Amino acid sequence: MENELVFVPLGGVGEIGMNLGLYGFGPPKDRRWLMVDCGVTFGDAAETPGIDLILPDIRFIESQKKNLVGLVLTHAHEDHFGAVIDLLPRLNVPVIATPFTAALLEAKALGERNSIKLPIQVANPGAPFQLGPFSIEFVRMAHSIPEANALAIRTEAGLVVHTGDWRIDPDPMRAEGRTDRERLMQLGEEGVLAVIGDSTNAVRDGFSIAEKDVAASIGELIRTAPGRVAVTTFASHIPRIRSVAEAGQAAGREVVVVGRAMARTVEVARETGWLDGVGEFRSPDVYGYLPPDKALLILTGSQGEPRAALARIAAGDHPEITLSKGDRLIFSSRTIPGNERGVNRIINALIDRGIEVITDRTHTVHVSGHPRRGEMTELYGWLKPQAVVPVHGEALHLHEHRELARRLGIPNVAKIQNGDILRLAPGMPEIVGEAPVGRIFKDGKLLDSSEEPVRERRRLAFGGVVSIALALNASGEVVADPEIAVSGLPERDEEGETLFAIVGEVVEETLENLPRARRRDPDAVAEAVRRAVRAELKLTWGKKPLCQVLVLPV
Repeated sequence: MENELVFVPLGGVGEIGMNLGLYGFGPPKDRRWLMVDCGVTFGDAAETPGIDLILPDIRFIESQKKNLVGLVLTHAHEDHFGAVIDLLPRLNVPVIATPFTAALLEAKALGERNSIKLPIQVANPGAPFQLGPFSIEFVRMAHSIPEANALAIRTEAGLVVHTGDWRIDPDPMRAEGRTDRERLMQLGEEGVLAVIGDSTNAVRDGFSIAEKDVAASIGELIRTAPGRVAVTTFASHIPRIRSVAEAGQAAGREVVVVGRAMARTVEVARETGWLDGVGEFRSPDVYGYLPPDKALLILTGSQGEPRAALARIAAGDHPEITLSKGDRLIFSSRTIPGNERGVNRIINALIDRGIEVITDRTHTVHVSGHPRRGEMTELYGWLKPQAVVPVHGEALHLHEHRELARRLGIPNVAKIQNGDILRLAPGMPEIVGEAPVGRIFKDGKLLDSSEEPVRERRRLAFGGVVSIALALNASGEVVADPEIAVSGLPERDEEGETLFAIVGEVVEETLENLPRARRRDPDAVAEAVRRAVRAELKLTWGKKPLCQVLVLPV
């Protein structure tokens, strides 16, 4: 059969995060596969209580791992490489990354409880490398982390450009952070079969501002601050950390870095040259000895993470760091959708304590790392693709990306979702199959693909739990008083009776009215009591709690 080139997203389409794409080449029954990125998304306290990280389900490619030639990482953001350490042992393939991404991944692996040696191979932009039938080249793109890259992926079927996360920075902090316009134009002249493109900012018109403009604004805010200054940003945003540190040192302030993720990234950035020329930072234990007008904090927690440094400072329970009335805190970040409540809680707590809080709503203290429509238009003018496949975004972002591509006259614009097997060549892009997809929950130390524990936690959060233990003899007679425990329920009903007492009455009545033959069946007894308790509480309270009944034969 004829060789085909296909693209299969296992995550990152119709959602923000959990990016994982597969490229397959060969006849349908014997394709060789290339994996691009392997990221996580973050749990939501309401939707996934108790879950910190969510990983893509890789059973599809795991079943074909003998044909998987490697994993290539576009950059070192968690939504693109955060699942590698947990999932790579299932695949046992080489990981190819640029120096900064490789070093940060290795540092992260060493910090794990049971650290593993990752089979990482380092490659540099402009130096193509071969993995099976795929010739791959990193192409520099501006983003909010060092060494973000698009991938030029070549097969016998043609050239595909996988953009990764990117934008056009008209004036980057370093030349290495510039989107490589010349190389992208050369690829366009070569002929681009398809672009698999970032959609995150496709709802916004115009062009991004320069990182240097952000640096200048933050520098002025640091220079004019009367007391302590704290800046919170993404731990991986080394260009921002560099500009904040340089502004602080120019203002005669000592730079204190707070947060394990921040400290780890800074160490890797120094090792790989991304902080060359920036003075050494101080550790949190010296913070308390610095005069207020000599202290500058750079810290984690910009997304409202409850265990991050900023949340603890806002709550007043950080062991080494405090902020006081008259101090200034700068949110040099944009709140990721879903994190608004946690961020607002921190902002309000700081303001209540008299701390000045500055965000991008009033000052130029952040710029997105993703392209606006003007930048996307420029990219497509350089690449002149035959087809565009929007990825990396929710439904609205993908829709706006498709509409923009159509207005630009791109011949083929594909609409896909996670699991679709999209044939890119030969012929026009067409969905030709479906791969199984899903989510894996990182629950504490465990990985679990079952949704049931999460659903039960949502029910617990909504309606609490009633636990009942019954002891019955072989004749179905109760031989001891039922043991009842309630948690998360109101104490009393409208008439003042305790819900605990109401549950006890329902259990007693249900057992009295249950035929003796059924009382000899522990399962039947448990189900009858469970139903009766939930029904009565629905009438009394208006909600049905989770109800667990344990029948102990004596």
